[in-house]
Amino acid sequence: MLRLRSITLTQFKNYGFRQFVFPEQITAITGRNGAGKSNLLDAVYYLCFSRSYFSGTDAGVVTYGHAGFRLEGQFERNGESTQVTVILRENGKKELSVNGVPYDRFSLHIGRFPCVMIAPDDVELITGGSELRRRYLDTLLSQTDPDYLQQLIRHNRLLQQRNSYLKQAAQERRRNDGLLDVLDVQLAETAAALYLVRCRHLPQLRQQVLDNYALIAGRPEPIEMTYESPLHTANPLELLRSQREKDYLLQRTTAGIHKDDLLLELQGHPFKTTASQGQRKSLLFGLKLAEAGLLQSANGFAPLLLLDDVFEKLDQQRMHNLLQHVCTGGTTQIFITDTHRPRMEAVFRELGYPLGILEPGDVVADS
Repeated sequence: MLRLRSITLTQFKNYGFRQFVFPEQITAITGRNGAGKSNLLDAVYYLCFSRSYFSGTDAGVVTYGHAGFRLEGQFERNGESTQVTVILRENGKKELSVNGVPYDRFSLHIGRFPCVMIAPDDVELITGGSELRRRYLDTLLSQTDPDYLQQLIRHNRLLQQRNSYLKQAAQERRRNDGLLDVLDVQLAETAAALYLVRCRHLPQLRQQVLDNYALIAGRPEPIEMTYESPLHTANPLELLRSQREKDYLLQRTTAGIHKDDLLLELQGHPFKTTASQGQRKSLLFGLKLAEAGLLQSANGFAPLLLLDDVFEKLDQQRMHNLLQHVCTGGTTQIFITDTHRPRMEAVFRELGYPLGILEPGDVVADS
Protein backbone atom coordinates (compact mmCIF):
# COMPACT_ATOMS: atom_id res chain seq x y z
CA MET A 1 0.00 0.00 0.00
CA LEU A 2 1.23 3.49 -0.88
CA ARG A 3 0.41 6.56 1.18
CA LEU A 4 1.62 10.16 1.27
CA ARG A 5 1.42 11.10 4.94
CA SER A 6 2.57 14.72 4.73
CA ILE A 7 4.08 17.32 2.43
CA THR A 8 5.99 20.54 3.05
CA LEU A 9 6.20 23.23 0.37
CA THR A 10 8.69 26.11 0.38
CA GLN A 11 8.55 28.76 -2.36
CA PHE A 12 6.54 26.44 -4.63
CA LYS A 13 4.11 28.36 -6.82
CA ASN A 14 1.81 30.37 -4.50
CA TYR A 15 3.07 28.65 -1.35
CA GLY A 16 5.71 30.58 0.57
CA PHE A 17 5.86 27.92 3.27
CA ARG A 18 3.11 25.43 4.12
CA GLN A 19 2.84 21.93 5.54
CA PHE A 20 -0.10 19.57 5.08
CA VAL A 21 -0.88 16.23 6.73
CA PHE A 22 -3.08 13.60 5.06
CA PRO A 23 -4.50 11.15 7.63
CA GLU A 24 -7.39 9.94 5.45
CA GLN A 25 -7.47 7.72 2.38
CA ILE A 26 -9.43 10.45 0.54
CA THR A 27 -8.45 14.09 0.88
CA ALA A 28 -10.67 16.85 -0.50
CA ILE A 29 -8.95 20.15 -1.21
CA THR A 30 -11.57 22.88 -1.41
CA GLY A 31 -11.43 26.62 -2.01
CA ARG A 32 -11.98 29.39 -4.47
CA ASN A 33 -10.37 29.47 -7.90
CA GLY A 34 -6.75 30.61 -7.72
CA ALA A 35 -6.34 29.53 -4.10
CA GLY A 36 -3.70 26.93 -4.88
CA LYS A 37 -5.65 23.67 -5.02
CA SER A 38 -4.10 22.51 -8.30
CA ASN A 39 -0.69 23.74 -7.12
CA LEU A 40 -0.87 21.39 -4.14
CA LEU A 41 -1.68 18.45 -6.42
CA ASP A 42 1.21 19.48 -8.66
CA ALA A 43 3.56 19.42 -5.66
CA VAL A 44 2.50 15.83 -4.92
CA TYR A 45 3.03 14.91 -8.57
CA TYR A 46 6.45 16.59 -8.52
CA LEU A 47 7.59 14.43 -5.62
CA CYS A 48 6.68 11.33 -7.63
CA PHE A 49 8.14 12.37 -11.00
CA SER A 50 10.73 15.07 -10.19
CA ARG A 51 8.90 17.41 -12.56
CA SER A 52 5.71 19.44 -12.75
CA TYR A 53 2.54 18.17 -14.40
CA PHE A 54 1.47 21.65 -15.48
CA SER A 55 4.70 23.58 -16.07
CA GLY A 56 7.28 22.74 -18.71
CA THR A 57 10.16 24.27 -16.72
CA ASP A 58 11.36 24.12 -13.14
CA ALA A 59 11.54 27.91 -13.05
CA GLY A 60 7.80 28.00 -13.75
CA VAL A 61 6.95 26.50 -10.34
CA VAL A 62 9.08 28.86 -8.21
CA THR A 63 7.22 31.44 -6.15
CA TYR A 64 7.33 34.82 -7.86
CA GLY A 65 10.27 36.91 -6.70
CA HIS A 66 12.31 33.90 -5.57
CA ALA A 67 15.00 31.81 -7.25
CA GLY A 68 14.44 28.28 -5.92
CA PHE A 69 12.05 25.95 -4.09
CA ARG A 70 11.97 22.93 -1.80
CA LEU A 71 9.47 20.08 -1.53
CA GLU A 72 9.52 17.39 1.10
CA GLY A 73 7.14 14.45 1.33
CA GLN A 74 6.78 11.68 3.86
CA PHE A 75 5.64 8.51 2.08
CA GLU A 76 4.71 5.10 3.43
CA ARG A 77 5.07 2.21 1.01
CA ASN A 78 4.21 -1.31 2.14
CA GLY A 79 4.73 -0.25 5.76
CA GLU A 80 8.11 1.41 5.16
CA SER A 81 8.45 5.14 5.78
CA THR A 82 10.42 7.13 3.20
CA GLN A 83 11.24 10.82 2.93
CA VAL A 84 11.50 12.31 -0.57
CA THR A 85 13.06 15.75 -1.00
CA VAL A 86 13.35 17.90 -4.12
CA ILE A 87 15.34 21.14 -4.06
CA LEU A 88 15.90 23.65 -6.83
CA ARG A 89 18.89 25.77 -5.85
CA GLU A 90 19.21 29.45 -6.68
CA ASN A 91 21.88 28.57 -9.25
CA GLY A 92 19.35 26.39 -11.10
CA LYS A 93 20.73 23.06 -9.91
CA LYS A 94 18.08 20.53 -8.93
CA GLU A 95 18.60 17.87 -6.25
CA LEU A 96 16.45 14.81 -5.57
CA SER A 97 17.03 12.55 -2.59
CA VAL A 98 15.36 9.71 -0.69
CA ASN A 99 16.00 9.53 3.05
CA GLY A 100 18.81 12.03 2.54
CA VAL A 101 20.58 9.97 -0.13
CA PRO A 102 20.76 11.83 -3.47
CA TYR A 103 20.11 10.15 -6.80
CA ASP A 104 22.87 10.00 -9.38
CA ARG A 105 20.15 9.87 -12.05
CA PHE A 106 16.65 11.22 -11.52
CA SER A 107 15.28 8.53 -13.83
CA LEU A 108 15.95 5.96 -11.09
CA HIS A 109 13.20 7.61 -9.04
CA ILE A 110 10.46 7.09 -11.62
CA GLY A 111 8.08 4.31 -10.61
CA ARG A 112 9.09 4.11 -6.96
CA PHE A 113 6.08 6.21 -5.94
CA PRO A 114 3.62 5.75 -8.82
CA CYS A 115 1.06 8.44 -9.40
CA VAL A 116 -1.75 9.25 -11.86
CA MET A 117 -3.08 12.77 -12.44
CA ILE A 118 -6.38 13.69 -14.09
CA ALA A 119 -6.71 17.40 -14.89
CA PRO A 120 -9.14 19.54 -16.92
CA ASP A 121 -6.91 19.97 -19.98
CA ASP A 122 -6.28 16.23 -20.24
CA VAL A 123 -9.19 15.94 -22.68
CA GLU A 124 -6.54 16.80 -25.28
CA LEU A 125 -5.39 13.22 -24.79
CA ILE A 126 -8.53 12.37 -26.78
CA THR A 127 -8.76 15.35 -29.14
CA GLY A 128 -5.09 16.32 -29.58
CA GLY A 129 -2.16 15.01 -31.60
CA SER A 130 -0.49 11.62 -31.40
CA GLU A 131 2.41 12.93 -29.28
CA LEU A 132 0.04 13.28 -26.30
CA ARG A 133 -1.04 9.64 -26.49
CA ARG A 134 2.57 8.50 -26.88
CA ARG A 135 3.47 10.51 -23.79
CA TYR A 136 0.58 8.86 -21.92
CA LEU A 137 1.86 5.43 -22.95
CA ASP A 138 5.48 6.26 -22.15
CA THR A 139 4.58 7.70 -18.73
CA LEU A 140 2.71 4.52 -17.86
CA LEU A 141 5.34 2.07 -19.09
CA SER A 142 8.22 4.05 -17.59
CA GLN A 143 6.66 3.55 -14.16
CA THR A 144 6.17 -0.18 -14.62
CA ASP A 145 9.44 -1.06 -16.38
CA PRO A 146 12.74 0.67 -15.44
CA ASP A 147 14.45 -0.75 -18.53
CA TYR A 148 11.75 0.79 -20.73
CA LEU A 149 12.52 4.22 -19.28
CA GLN A 150 16.25 3.84 -19.91
CA GLN A 151 15.62 2.68 -23.47
CA LEU A 152 13.26 5.63 -24.00
CA ILE A 153 15.84 8.11 -22.73
CA ARG A 154 18.49 6.59 -25.01
CA HIS A 155 16.13 6.53 -27.98
CA ASN A 156 15.17 10.19 -27.56
CA ARG A 157 18.82 11.18 -27.26
CA LEU A 158 19.74 9.25 -30.43
CA LEU A 159 16.77 10.69 -32.28
CA GLN A 160 17.86 14.19 -31.33
CA GLN A 161 21.41 13.44 -32.50
CA ARG A 162 20.15 12.09 -35.83
CA ASN A 163 17.92 15.11 -36.43
CA SER A 164 20.76 17.48 -35.53
CA TYR A 165 23.03 15.71 -38.02
CA LEU A 166 20.40 15.93 -40.78
CA LYS A 167 20.10 19.69 -40.25
CA GLN A 168 23.87 20.08 -40.19
CA ALA A 169 24.21 18.07 -43.40
CA ALA A 170 21.71 20.36 -45.12
CA GLN A 171 23.49 23.49 -43.90
CA GLU A 172 26.93 22.25 -44.96
CA ARG A 173 25.62 20.52 -48.10
CA ARG A 174 27.73 17.52 -47.24
CA ARG A 175 26.59 14.00 -46.36
CA ASN A 176 28.20 11.40 -44.14
CA ASP A 177 26.24 8.20 -44.67
CA GLY A 178 28.70 6.26 -42.52
CA LEU A 179 27.76 8.34 -39.47
CA LEU A 180 24.08 7.93 -40.27
CA ASP A 181 24.57 4.15 -40.56
CA VAL A 182 25.91 4.03 -37.00
CA LEU A 183 23.08 6.18 -35.63
CA ASP A 184 20.47 4.13 -37.48
CA VAL A 185 21.69 0.83 -36.02
CA GLN A 186 21.58 2.22 -32.48
CA LEU A 187 18.22 3.91 -33.00
CA ALA A 188 16.73 0.74 -34.47
CA GLU A 189 17.86 -1.28 -31.43
CA THR A 190 16.12 1.03 -28.97
CA ALA A 191 13.03 1.26 -31.18
CA ALA A 192 12.70 -2.52 -31.27
CA ALA A 193 13.01 -2.75 -27.48
CA LEU A 194 10.34 -0.08 -26.92
CA TYR A 195 8.03 -1.62 -29.48
CA LEU A 196 8.12 -5.05 -27.83
CA VAL A 197 7.21 -3.63 -24.42
CA ARG A 198 4.35 -1.59 -25.87
CA CYS A 199 2.98 -4.62 -27.69
CA ARG A 200 3.20 -6.74 -24.54
CA HIS A 201 1.12 -4.32 -22.46
CA LEU A 202 -1.38 -3.03 -25.02
CA PRO A 203 -3.89 -5.92 -24.87
CA GLN A 204 -4.33 -5.54 -21.10
CA LEU A 205 -4.42 -1.75 -21.36
CA ARG A 206 -7.03 -1.87 -24.12
CA GLN A 207 -9.32 -4.17 -22.15
CA GLN A 208 -9.08 -2.04 -19.03
CA VAL A 209 -9.85 1.12 -21.01
CA LEU A 210 -12.98 -0.46 -22.49
CA ASP A 211 -14.09 -1.87 -19.12
CA ASN A 212 -13.55 1.45 -17.36
CA TYR A 213 -15.38 3.36 -20.07
CA ALA A 214 -18.43 1.09 -19.73
CA LEU A 215 -18.35 1.46 -15.96
CA ILE A 216 -18.21 5.28 -16.02
CA ALA A 217 -20.65 5.75 -18.90
CA GLY A 218 -23.03 3.19 -17.41
CA ARG A 219 -23.03 1.00 -20.53
CA PRO A 220 -20.59 -0.46 -23.08
CA GLU A 221 -20.33 1.23 -26.47
CA PRO A 222 -18.68 0.27 -29.79
CA ILE A 223 -15.30 1.82 -28.97
CA GLU A 224 -12.00 0.52 -30.28
CA MET A 225 -8.43 1.36 -29.29
CA THR A 226 -5.70 0.20 -31.66
CA TYR A 227 -1.94 0.54 -31.41
CA GLU A 228 -0.61 2.02 -34.65
CA SER A 229 3.07 1.57 -35.44
CA PRO A 230 5.12 1.26 -38.65
CA LEU A 231 6.99 -1.55 -36.89
CA HIS A 232 3.94 -3.79 -37.27
CA THR A 233 5.05 -4.40 -40.85
CA ALA A 234 8.61 -3.09 -41.11
CA ASN A 235 11.99 -3.81 -39.55
CA PRO A 236 13.08 -0.63 -37.69
CA LEU A 237 16.49 -0.49 -39.36
CA GLU A 238 15.09 -1.08 -42.83
CA LEU A 239 12.45 1.57 -42.15
CA LEU A 240 15.08 4.18 -41.32
CA ARG A 241 17.16 3.32 -44.37
CA SER A 242 14.16 3.39 -46.69
CA GLN A 243 13.33 6.94 -45.61
CA ARG A 244 16.90 8.27 -45.73
CA GLU A 245 16.59 10.41 -48.85
CA LYS A 246 13.36 11.93 -47.58
CA ASP A 247 14.96 12.56 -44.18
CA TYR A 248 17.88 14.38 -45.80
CA LEU A 249 15.44 16.52 -47.75
CA LEU A 250 13.21 17.39 -44.77
CA GLN A 251 16.11 17.52 -42.25
CA ARG A 252 14.37 15.30 -39.71
CA THR A 253 13.58 11.64 -39.04
CA THR A 254 10.23 11.13 -40.74
CA ALA A 255 9.46 7.51 -39.82
CA GLY A 256 9.89 5.41 -36.71
CA ILE A 257 8.44 4.50 -33.36
CA HIS A 258 8.35 8.19 -32.42
CA LYS A 259 5.35 8.42 -34.77
CA ASP A 260 3.31 5.69 -33.05
CA ASP A 261 -0.25 6.40 -31.94
CA LEU A 262 -3.21 4.96 -30.08
CA LEU A 263 -6.04 5.09 -32.60
CA LEU A 264 -9.35 5.75 -30.83
CA GLU A 265 -12.56 5.03 -32.74
CA LEU A 266 -16.32 5.05 -32.13
CA GLN A 267 -18.40 2.89 -34.47
CA GLY A 268 -15.47 2.80 -36.88
CA HIS A 269 -15.04 6.59 -37.02
CA PRO A 270 -12.43 8.83 -35.33
CA PHE A 271 -13.51 9.20 -31.71
CA LYS A 272 -12.51 12.86 -31.38
CA THR A 273 -14.81 13.95 -34.21
CA THR A 274 -17.68 11.54 -33.55
CA ALA A 275 -18.07 11.35 -29.77
CA SER A 276 -20.11 13.66 -27.57
CA GLN A 277 -18.53 15.67 -24.75
CA GLY A 278 -19.76 13.10 -22.23
CA GLN A 279 -18.26 10.25 -24.25
CA ARG A 280 -14.93 12.06 -24.54
CA LYS A 281 -14.77 12.61 -20.80
CA SER A 282 -15.72 9.00 -20.10
CA LEU A 283 -12.95 7.76 -22.39
CA LEU A 284 -10.43 10.13 -20.80
CA PHE A 285 -11.21 8.72 -17.38
CA GLY A 286 -11.19 5.23 -18.84
CA LEU A 287 -7.62 5.78 -20.10
CA LYS A 288 -6.41 7.27 -16.84
CA LEU A 289 -7.99 4.59 -14.66
CA ALA A 290 -6.51 1.93 -16.93
CA GLU A 291 -3.12 3.53 -16.29
CA ALA A 292 -3.78 3.25 -12.56
CA GLY A 293 -4.91 -0.35 -12.95
CA LEU A 294 -1.78 -1.43 -14.82
CA LEU A 295 0.42 0.31 -12.27
CA GLN A 296 -1.33 -1.54 -9.48
CA SER A 297 -0.89 -4.87 -11.29
CA ALA A 298 2.81 -4.20 -11.84
CA ASN A 299 3.63 -2.94 -8.35
CA GLY A 300 1.24 -4.86 -6.14
CA PHE A 301 -0.21 -1.62 -4.72
CA ALA A 302 -2.32 1.21 -6.10
CA PRO A 303 -0.74 4.46 -7.26
CA LEU A 304 -1.68 7.83 -5.82
CA LEU A 305 -4.66 9.26 -7.71
CA LEU A 306 -4.86 13.04 -8.17
CA LEU A 307 -8.23 14.33 -9.41
CA ASP A 308 -8.19 18.02 -10.30
CA ASP A 309 -11.54 19.77 -10.74
CA VAL A 310 -13.29 16.65 -12.02
CA PHE A 311 -16.70 17.63 -10.63
CA GLU A 312 -16.94 20.29 -13.33
CA LYS A 313 -16.17 17.78 -16.08
CA LEU A 314 -18.64 14.94 -15.50
CA ASP A 315 -22.39 14.76 -14.98
CA GLN A 316 -23.69 13.51 -11.65
CA GLN A 317 -24.18 9.87 -12.67
CA ARG A 318 -20.78 9.53 -14.36
CA MET A 319 -19.13 11.16 -11.36
CA HIS A 320 -20.88 8.75 -9.00
CA ASN A 321 -19.73 5.80 -11.12
CA LEU A 322 -16.15 7.10 -11.21
CA LEU A 323 -15.83 7.71 -7.47
CA GLN A 324 -17.56 4.46 -6.58
CA HIS A 325 -14.98 2.64 -8.69
CA VAL A 326 -11.82 4.36 -7.45
CA CYS A 327 -12.84 4.34 -3.77
CA THR A 328 -13.87 0.69 -3.62
CA GLY A 329 -11.48 -1.43 -1.59
CA GLY A 330 -9.87 1.43 0.30
CA THR A 331 -6.42 0.82 -1.21
CA THR A 332 -6.03 3.92 -3.40
CA GLN A 333 -5.08 7.21 -1.77
CA ILE A 334 -7.04 9.92 -3.54
CA PHE A 335 -6.58 13.69 -3.62
CA ILE A 336 -9.48 15.59 -5.18
CA THR A 337 -10.04 19.31 -5.66
CA ASP A 338 -13.29 21.25 -5.91
CA THR A 339 -14.54 24.79 -5.39
CA HIS A 340 -17.69 23.65 -3.53
CA ARG A 341 -17.18 21.92 -0.22
CA PRO A 342 -20.90 21.10 0.35
CA ARG A 343 -21.05 19.30 -2.99
CA MET A 344 -17.95 17.28 -2.12
CA GLU A 345 -19.29 16.35 1.30
CA ALA A 346 -22.68 15.35 -0.10
CA VAL A 347 -21.20 13.09 -2.77
CA PHE A 348 -18.96 11.18 -0.39
CA ARG A 349 -21.64 11.00 2.27
CA GLU A 350 -23.90 9.34 -0.29
CA LEU A 351 -21.10 6.95 -1.26
CA GLY A 352 -20.40 6.16 2.38
CA TYR A 353 -16.66 6.93 2.36
CA PRO A 354 -14.88 9.02 5.04
CA LEU A 355 -13.40 12.25 3.72
CA GLY A 356 -10.57 14.42 5.01
CA ILE A 357 -11.03 18.07 4.04
CA LEU A 358 -8.52 20.88 3.73
CA GLU A 359 -10.42 24.12 4.26
CA PRO A 360 -9.89 27.05 1.90
CA GLY A 361 -7.92 28.84 4.57
CA ASP A 362 -5.60 25.85 4.83
CA VAL A 363 -4.90 25.88 1.12
CA VAL A 364 -4.20 29.55 0.56
CA ALA A 365 -0.55 30.37 1.21
CA ASP A 366 0.73 33.56 2.82
CA SER A 367 -2.57 35.40 2.67
